[in-house]
Amino acid sequence: MKIVMVGSGYVGLVSGACFADFGHDIVCVDKQASKIEALNRGEIPIFEPGLSELVRSNAAAGRLSFTTDLSGPVADADAVFIAVGTPSRRGDGFADLSYVYAAAREIALALRGYTVIVTKSTVPVGTGDEVERIIRELRPDAEFSVVSNPEFLREGAAIEDFKRPDRIVIGAEEERARTVMADVYRPLYLNSAPILNTSRRTAELTKYAANAFLATKITFINEMADLCEQVGANVQDVARGMGLDNRIGGKFLHAGPGYGGSCFPKDTLALIKTAQDYGTPARIVETVAAVNDQRKRAMGRKVVAACGGAVRGKTIAVLGLTFKPNTDDMRDAPSLAIVAALLDGGAKIRAFDPEGMEQAKAALPGEVHYCSDAYDCVTGADAAVIVTEWNIFRALDLGRVKTLMKEPVLVDLRNVYRAEQVRAQGFHYDDIGRGTVSAASKTKEHAA
Repeated sequence: MKIVMVGSGYVGLVSGACFADFGHDIVCVDKQASKIEALNRGEIPIFEPGLSELVRSNAAAGRLSFTTDLSGPVADADAVFIAVGTPSRRGDGFADLSYVYAAAREIALALRGYTVIVTKSTVPVGTGDEVERIIRELRPDAEFSVVSNPEFLREGAAIEDFKRPDRIVIGAEEERARTVMADVYRPLYLNSAPILNTSRRTAELTKYAANAFLATKITFINEMADLCEQVGANVQDVARGMGLDNRIGGKFLHAGPGYGGSCFPKDTLALIKTAQDYGTPARIVETVAAVNDQRKRAMGRKVVAACGGAVRGKTIAVLGLTFKPNTDDMRDAPSLAIVAALLDGGAKIRAFDPEGMEQAKAALPGEVHYCSDAYDCVTGADAAVIVTEWNIFRALDLGRVKTLMKEPVLVDLRNVYRAEQVRAQGFHYDDIGRGTVSAASKTKEHAA
């Protein structure tokens, strides 16, 4: 099939490359000429494991191409996917749909013959209706259908998620459009990927509901971690005890410094705003978003406490900057709030991340010294904090780390290490939700 991907960012590029690998003829379109020129040279603008090889092999095979011209490819296309950004709008936090609607207008002018326009971007309920209205207004003669097909890709595992999805959600109002979408995803039938056919509005809401629920799981286990620290319980055992219940499941029950990235923060906020607009406030999601924002800053205070209550003039080594491993994405990363809190306290920051330092330079506040590796990062530090659980931080030579540091203080915000292992090396070690009963709780117990 001939498919056009409007937008060559994370979702558009991954989706386009994977569709091309299925054998479809894919054209990725982007307004940014420098990005298209780089892609045509084989340079990938984002870090995603396996993506570079997938793009190059399919481009070499002639199934994947890149251009700034939308009109020609759209005229020949069976399906056109809108995969542009929908960032939180300044001022009210609602999803900014200006890029989606601009793409719809351009697509409308280029349509020739029956075409399925597919919203791949994460959009609020009713966006597909507006896209259809825009196109019909501009091209009342055009034959087309508008479909919602939300993406469920995890950064760092996007190619595997696309090729072996948990489910494919297709929201369409016409059988003709469903037939085209079945042909688009036919290669996945061999993997028995479940396809859920719904109304368009149901598909749009499904994406937001899924992300909000996962964000809720993360926030819940983080609050349980705080309670564990007060009562002397182990949050990892609590999470395992919960997760072995098939009704709950163990995924997204890993305590840490809070969620970030390109999806959860903006999608929870967009769902909150949509629910408020329809007069049905999503109070649980509102609380999740508020608690998560507070937690990130609290992690900075946790580092300060591990340093004796003050970090002024002290050097803090920050290991990991991206919001999760295997990506260079710094959007709403916990490190942003943690570093800001430490700088506000007068600390000096040394930082290292395997892939995210270029992105971090534009995102992190204040002066940060970027290092060549983990050992360079901890050299001369009064404390080190693991913020992102990259594999290279899981097996550090702790003896070497201790000799390089000024003070042996390690704050593990991802519970990468076993406490007894680190303390045996002579470190002051602090983690998430695996501590002993606090002095305050002991006082309460004795009083009772």
